[in-house]
Amino acid sequence: MKQKRYNQEFKETIVELYRAGTPVNQLASEYGVSEVTIYKWIKVHSPIGGNESLTPAEIAAIQKENLRLKQEVEILKKGYDHIREKVMDQEIIEHINEEKAHYPVQTMCRVLKLPKSTYYQAAHKMPSAYQIENEEITKRIREIHKASKGRYGAPKIHYLLRKEGFQVSIKRVQRLMKQARVRSIIVKKYRPASFQSLIEERENRLEQDFQTTSINEKWVADITYIHTHKDGWCYLASVLDLHSKKIVGYNFARQMTVELVTQALDNAIQNQDPNEGVILHTDLGTQYTSEAFQKQLKQHGFIQSFSRKGCPYDNACIESFHATLKKEEVYRNRYLDFETAKVALFTYIESWYNRKRIHRAINYLTPDEVETLCRAA
Repeated sequence: MKQKRYNQEFKETIVELYRAGTPVNQLASEYGVSEVTIYKWIKVHSPIGGNESLTPAEIAAIQKENLRLKQEVEILKKGYDHIREKVMDQEIIEHINEEKAHYPVQTMCRVLKLPKSTYYQAAHKMPSAYQIENEEITKRIREIHKASKGRYGAPKIHYLLRKEGFQVSIKRVQRLMKQARVRSIIVKKYRPASFQSLIEERENRLEQDFQTTSINEKWVADITYIHTHKDGWCYLASVLDLHSKKIVGYNFARQMTVELVTQALDNAIQNQDPNEGVILHTDLGTQYTSEAFQKQLKQHGFIQSFSRKGCPYDNACIESFHATLKKEEVYRNRYLDFETAKVALFTYIESWYNRKRIHRAINYLTPDEVETLCRAA
């Protein structure tokens, strides 16, 4: 025999009659309900701690509603980093699969505005050829991005994918990178210094003409600061070939002296063995205007060129390299001391920048590849 069921209104009425003074045994006799059941109803629907307090049933209902609201808030926090219209159904389905052990699927579908039928059909739906290709491309994007230590953005990754045979547009690469949450290091704005007066006694031979026909025609040089924990500020002097974009010489030291820049130039000359007539462009720093540095240039037949005071555009190429170095390497690490920084800079310049990093300005080749082509011509 099935147990008789009573609706909520019936239970509450019995409790009200009991509160009005009707004994439990009389209620049980008149309404055909056991005394044990009536006492249970009285307990559930009687206020706790006074007439104005909530009943256990009301507390349970509030707790249930709170749980539902908490689940919905947590689902939204975890699943909605973007506006729903911008999130693909497949992303929502994957999120539900990840969280279904913690929240009801029905609740997640309602909160995330995904039809239940769409979710359940996805489990039996075979991926299309386009989806399979997207997965393959995304996998390769992650590999290229990781190999570049997070330095490459969509343009370079797109170029390498095309080079490998993937028929993919730049917009598709950007979309897949966004979906996979893969992005390059944040680029900081370049803020040039204000233009001031010209320095007449220092001639600007380059005049912002960065065009070249081969290597060892025009070099640019500059100094940048690198901070270390134990040794404080250290200094990197770099020499860049405008044709290949290669760092042909550099020197890292604890102090910013004339020797810092003369040694960097010596390294460049030893590496490149250039003919006379190379234009070397620098700013007006005292190291570059020193007698020792000018003597070194004359000894090797170099033509010295200077930027105008307060005009970083005149030496933009080497400043661009130092900015790239900071964004891709220096700002991502903390160097314990001079030696640690020295090894890191060596690895970045020699192993990565010159030999592996492709440049849009030189048709997505590496500086070493450009130099090799020039020497073979």
